[in-house]
Amino acid sequence: MTSATLSPTGMLPITSGNLPRLKQQRVLPGFGLTLGLTTFYLSLIVLIPLSALFFKTFTLSPTEFWVAVASPRVLASYRLTFGAAALAASVNLVFGLLLAWVLVRYEFPGKKIVDALVDLPFALPTAVAGISLTALLAGNGWIGQFLEPWGIQVAFTPSGIVIALIFIGIPFVVRTVQPVLEDVEKELEEAATCLGATPWQIFMKVILPTIMPALLTGFAMAFARAIGEYGSVIFIAGNMPMVSEITSLIIIGKLEQYDFAGATAVAAVMLVGSFVLLMIINLLQAWQRRRAGMKS
Repeated sequence: MTSATLSPTGMLPITSGNLPRLKQQRVLPGFGLTLGLTTFYLSLIVLIPLSALFFKTFTLSPTEFWVAVASPRVLASYRLTFGAAALAASVNLVFGLLLAWVLVRYEFPGKKIVDALVDLPFALPTAVAGISLTALLAGNGWIGQFLEPWGIQVAFTPSGIVIALIFIGIPFVVRTVQPVLEDVEKELEEAATCLGATPWQIFMKVILPTIMPALLTGFAMAFARAIGEYGSVIFIAGNMPMVSEITSLIIIGKLEQYDFAGATAVAAVMLVGSFVLLMIINLLQAWQRRRAGMKS
C-alpha cells in the first residue's frame, strides 16, 4: 500500500510510486545536451579567438618572438600596466570595502543616489571617463591648477593612469562585497560584543573571514579589468615611451604598423600573465574557504 498526498496545486496526487518519476523531470535539458551547448558557446566566444591569437603568434621564430615581447619599451609597458593595475585594485580593495560597508550598515539622505553613482563607471563610456579625468587633473584643470604650483603633476604621468584605473575598478569591489555584507549574521557580532570583544576584534575575527572570499573576487575582477583597460587611460597617460605607455597602446601601435604577429605576441604574454595571476588569486580564495570551513 502506498501513501498519497496532494501536490501544491491540489490536482496531481503524489504517491511513493510515482515520486521517482517526478524527480527525474527537468526544466532545462539533460546534462549531456546542456554541457554540449555550453562547450560550443564557450568555444565560439572564448576559446576559438584565443586559439587564433596563439596560432598567429606561432608564425614568429623564437628570436622574432623574443624581440617582439622583450624589448626595453615593451618591458617598461609591462611594469607600468601590471604595477598600476595592482596598485589601483589594492586601493579599491580598501575603499570599496568602506563604501560597501556604509551602503549596507547606515541610512542617510541621498543613499540611493550614492548607490547609483557606484555603477556609473559601468555605464559611462571609457573614453568619456578619460577625457573627464584629464580635464580635471591637467595643469589648467579644476583640480590640477591647484596642484601644479606645488610641483604635483597628475595628468600625463603614471599617477594619472592609477587614478583612471581606480575609477573604472571601484564598482567591481563594491558590488561583490555588498551582498555578502548584507548576509552577514549580526547575531555573531552581538555575541562577540557580549563576550567583551572590541569593534576591531569583531571586524578582524568575525566579519573579515566571512567577506574575505568576496574581497578577493572583487580584487581579481578590478585587477583584470585594469590590465585590459584602454579608453579611460589613453587620454590621461601621456603615452610617453618608457614612462607612461601602457601595453594596450603598444599592441595598438603594432597593429597600426601592420605588425600583426608582433601585436599578437605581446597580447599572448599579457594573456598568460593575467591568467597566472588570476589563478593564484583563485587558489587563495579556495584556501581561504577551506580555512573558514575548518574553523567553523
